[in-house]
Amino acid sequence: MKTFGKNWQHVEKEGELYNYWESSGYFKPEQNSDGKPFVIAVPPPNVTGKLHIGHAMFATLEDLMIRYHRLFGDAALWIPGTDHAGIATQSVVDKKLRKDGVNKNQLGREKFVAEVWRWKEEYGGKITQQLRALGSSCDWSRERFTLDEGLSEAVSQAFVHLYEKDLIYRGEYIVNWCPKCGTAISDDEVEHESQKAKLYYFKYDKNFPITIATTRPETKFGDTAVAVNPADSRYKNFVNQEFEIDLDGVKRKIKIIADRAVDKEFGTGAVGVTPAHSMIDWKMAEDHNLEKIKVIDEHGRMTDTTGKYQGLKVLEAREKLVEFLRLNDLLEKEQEIENNLAICYRCGGAIEPLPSLQWFVKMKPLVKKAREAVESGEIKIIPKRFEKVYFHWLDNIRDWCIS
Repeated sequence: MKTFGKNWQHVEKEGELYNYWESSGYFKPEQNSDGKPFVIAVPPPNVTGKLHIGHAMFATLEDLMIRYHRLFGDAALWIPGTDHAGIATQSVVDKKLRKDGVNKNQLGREKFVAEVWRWKEEYGGKITQQLRALGSSCDWSRERFTLDEGLSEAVSQAFVHLYEKDLIYRGEYIVNWCPKCGTAISDDEVEHESQKAKLYYFKYDKNFPITIATTRPETKFGDTAVAVNPADSRYKNFVNQEFEIDLDGVKRKIKIIADRAVDKEFGTGAVGVTPAHSMIDWKMAEDHNLEKIKVIDEHGRMTDTTGKYQGLKVLEAREKLVEFLRLNDLLEKEQEIENNLAICYRCGGAIEPLPSLQWFVKMKPLVKKAREAVESGEIKIIPKRFEKVYFHWLDNIRDWCIS
């Protein structure tokens, strides 16, 4: 009987065994051609780097299911592939080029695209090697890349199909905008990073009766209202009044509105409503018929609606405005707080909520079916307590920005 050596090299033997499995066609559904089809498409890893422990987890779970069905005679097919990841890949390639002292703009479009394809060949290959090393029983003869011609055509067909079903529309709404990537991203692509920030307490000008508090004073050029909680007795006499203000040369009309979304315990209990640069404020503007003034552009700079601040970067404008408020005795105090900064998962840059003309998927019709599938037991969430998380997500989802 053959025995294992004391220093058995399992990596070598695993490779030999895997190559034998693959070359013998054991991973193909044709092995059980008369069986019931059971198909899983690999959630395609991004070609932005190497696999991590999360990928190892999904590969293990999916491989268990595929092998289980294969053992019971099903025509089990596990389709492998990788995702081009669009701007995320562009970002990592750009970072690599900068490290090598190359400017992508000077390089030009064609050469930059060639660099991206080189990156894909290198890291796409590493990813498939890693999946093989995990023992993933994929049918590699069916491997796909999301920019393959057939898949690109499928994306176009899906878009047209959804449009014809009246599930896709185009409109100008507030979106999560990444100035660094130059694109809108969906809600699920936004990450949050805890950081120390300052909460500034100030008045727009000396004639305004209410002190507001904000972590982003530079956006206050876009305020068209101040919102208070209807249960807050401090401000009840101001509700529905309108004031003309002059914020360092930028004149606005500010209406005092009552809205239950305002937390009367936060700051002064009065918040400047900036409809064009806050998801919550956008909804308030819709509810109260407020004007939406865009004060930050797609490059993260102040627009021509901000007077002398036009062209400044966001942080530059903040610093300049705070200094103005301080010099004019409008700044009442600064408070250190912990704040969640919205960042782009692709590049790590700060997200700017702003209005943009984009395509959206209507979520309500889809949510209805997704909810019914779980409520009826057609889909089971394990453990069951996570149904609550699932339903909360569905109930609060916004129309999906096609990013």
